[in-house]
Amino acid sequence: MAVNTEILPSRYRSPKRIASGGMGEIYRATDAVLGRAVAVKLLAERYSRDEGVRQRFTREALSAARLSGEPHVVTIFDVGEHADRPFIVMEYLSGGSLEQRIRKSGAQEPGQALEWLEQTALALDAAHRNGVVHRDVKPANLLLDRNDNVHVADFGIASAAGMDSLTMTGTVLGTAGYLAPEQAQGDRATPASDRYALAVVAFELLSGKRPFENESMTAEAAAHVNAPVPSIAEICEGLPDELDPVFRRAMAKDPAQRYPTAAEFVAAMRAALANAAGTTRSLRPVAAAVPPPAPPRPARPARSGGGRWAALAGLLALGAIGGAIAAIVLTHDSGKTAQVTVVRKETLQGSTVRQTVTVPTTAPAATNPPAPPPASTPPPPVPSGSAHSLNDQGYAKMRAGDYAGALPLLQQAVQKLAGTGPGDPYEAYANYNLGYTLLQLGRCDQAVGYLKTAQRLEPGRPEPRDQAKRARDCAKGKG
Repeated sequence: MAVNTEILPSRYRSPKRIASGGMGEIYRATDAVLGRAVAVKLLAERYSRDEGVRQRFTREALSAARLSGEPHVVTIFDVGEHADRPFIVMEYLSGGSLEQRIRKSGAQEPGQALEWLEQTALALDAAHRNGVVHRDVKPANLLLDRNDNVHVADFGIASAAGMDSLTMTGTVLGTAGYLAPEQAQGDRATPASDRYALAVVAFELLSGKRPFENESMTAEAAAHVNAPVPSIAEICEGLPDELDPVFRRAMAKDPAQRYPTAAEFVAAMRAALANAAGTTRSLRPVAAAVPPPAPPRPARPARSGGGRWAALAGLLALGAIGGAIAAIVLTHDSGKTAQVTVVRKETLQGSTVRQTVTVPTTAPAATNPPAPPPASTPPPPVPSGSAHSLNDQGYAKMRAGDYAGALPLLQQAVQKLAGTGPGDPYEAYANYNLGYTLLQLGRCDQAVGYLKTAQRLEPGRPEPRDQAKRARDCAKGKG
C-alpha cells in the first residue's frame, strides 16, 4: 500500500511498504535519478534514538556494501539518513524468497534446489573471503530475481573483520531453526556457522522440512546442540540414502568437521545424487571412436517416490566429465573407489552408448578424466595441456567457486577447440563453461557469444539457451 511520500528522501518516489522486520521496514520505491526500482530498508522509528541499534544498522550497511559486486549478493546502492532515521538502498528483486517458495509448494525439485544452493554458496564463500560472517542464513534471506536466481540479503546481524563487534559471546543472534550448535550455545559465529545454516536450508529445500523442526523454538535450538542429524532419506522417501553422510558432515556439531567451503558442500550433494541416480549424463565416452551397442542398464532397487531425484540425472552435469568425476570424489572416503556410468544419446547418429569408469577417491579434484576401461583399441592418454584437460581443470575450478582461476584455462580450451564441431562435444562444453564463468564474473557482454556457440553446437540442451538469455538480460541491465 502507498505510504507517506516524505518518509524517504525525495529522490526515492512512490514508496510502498513490502516487508517489515525486527529492526525496521522495507519499501519498494522508484529512484527518480536513475529511473529504476529499488528496495529501501529504513530503521524503525522506535529504534532511531538508540545509539547501539543505529550502530548495528550502520554496520549492516558497511558489511553488505563491502560485498557489493560479488556474485549472488544483493547490491547496495546508497546509505544515509533522512529525518533522523538511517536507511539503506539496495537492488529490488521481484521474485520473492525461497521461504515463500517452500511455503507455497514444499520440497523443491533437486535440480532447482542445487542451482539455488550453488548460487548461495558462491555468495557465502565470497563473504567469508572478505571477512564477513552472515549469521542468519535462512530461506527468507535468499531472494530471487526475475530469472529465479538467488541473491543473499540481510546482513543485519553480520559480523565483519576489522569492525568493532556489537555482539558479545553469550548473545544468541540468528533464527532458531537454522542456528549452528555453537550459535545456540551463545558462542561467536564463524564461517562454519553459515555453512551449517546452509545445510539446514538445503535439507529444507529437498525435503520440505527443517531437520529439527519443532513448534518450540527453544526445543529446536536445543536439538541443534544435542540431537543427531536425522536421515533425510527417512523423512522424505523420494530422496536417496547417499545424501545422509553429506548432511552428517555438513551439520557436524564440531565446526572443524564440516566442509571447508560452502561450494564443497553443494558439490558433495550433487555428487551423492548423481551416484544414487546412476549418473546418467549427456556426454560422449572418451574411449570409443565408434560407439558400441549399449547394454541394458542394471535396475536399481525400487524406492517409494524416487521419481523426484531420479529425474535429476540429466541435469547433474553442465560441464566436462572431469569436473563431474572431481565432484564425486569429494563424497567418498580416502582409499576407496567410485564407479561412474556415462550414457549419451547421440543427437546426430541416434545411437546410445554407455560406459563405466572406476575413480580412485585419492585423486585430486582438478585432475584429468580417468582413463576408461580397455576397449578393443585402448585410447591414447590425454596430454596435460590438451584442450580437454584445460576444460576439465577449468570446470573443477568452477565447481570450487574459483571463476577467476577457471577463466584462463577455459579461454585456452575454447581457442584450441575452435572449429572441431559436433565430432568433439568438448567444444560445446568449453564454450558453455567459459560463457558461464564470464557471466559469474559480471562480464555479461562477453558471455553471450560463447553461450550462443554452445547453444548452436548442442541445440538439444536447455542450459546454454537459458544462460544465454540470462547473459543478454544482464548485458541490458535487467535484474
